[in-house]
Amino acid sequence: MGIKVTKMQGCGNDFVILDYEEYKKGVDEERWTNMSEAAKKLCDRNFGVGADGFIIPNTNAENADIGWFFYNSDGTTAQMCGNGIRCFTKYIYDKGFITKTEFTVNTLAGIIRPRLLENGQIRVNMSKPILDSAKIPFVPENNLNYKLPIKDKIFIGNAISMGNPHFVIFVDENEDILRLAKEYGPFLEKAFEFPEKTNVEFAKIINENKIELRVWERGCGITQACGTGACATTVAGILNGLVEHSVDVKLLGGTVHIDWPGNKYDPNHDVYMTGPAEYIFYAEVV
Repeated sequence: MGIKVTKMQGCGNDFVILDYEEYKKGVDEERWTNMSEAAKKLCDRNFGVGADGFIIPNTNAENADIGWFFYNSDGTTAQMCGNGIRCFTKYIYDKGFITKTEFTVNTLAGIIRPRLLENGQIRVNMSKPILDSAKIPFVPENNLNYKLPIKDKIFIGNAISMGNPHFVIFVDENEDILRLAKEYGPFLEKAFEFPEKTNVEFAKIINENKIELRVWERGCGITQACGTGACATTVAGILNGLVEHSVDVKLLGGTVHIDWPGNKYDPNHDVYMTGPAEYIFYAEVV
């Protein structure tokens, strides 16, 4: 018998989900020695299942209904993942880990509150955006509209944390944002200003209620979607007076809806993300 895994995706951002008992079986069989190694092996797109991230439910979480262990495909931990939390929500509800349609999840970014909607979408209270440079973390004190030189360009970006750090850059409508993300994302991710590295967002404003976005994710590279990146980009857009408080964010793999009632004078409000979560397949890794 192999290791039983489930693969899911939210807007094309894909994840391998493994119950803790299956993870322990892998340890006993000496397939891996820890979760980081399991993440790297299972997320490998050539020799494993293939995914952007790796998730294990934690039924012994403190101060919440349930928790999770989340790893990027390179084996590093991440404080939060917006698309991942939606997939996790559907998975644990369908498997009976949780019987409530609204509950709490203990993550490295704090307590997150997802809710399953009747239409199949999942709405998540992503908590409040973090704008304090020291808590992002971001070395300069001025986190908004910061000029950061990389290679042959100077990017003007906004450093915001949604439990994990983001650097949001708004560009002109004629720019190729996917090319920018591929070319400059790896260097921005590791910029000195971000002591824990950062996710990088290149965004175009389509109108006051719609943003087009491409993301270079810390520890993953280009991904089809990034939920926390969509949240951070919407917050940055509102703080800069570019969009309204209810926004559709179009990513490579699909669209998520973001609501944030805050503004630059009163930013202490929760961000809400609504989007899909779908199964791809169940499998046994031999």
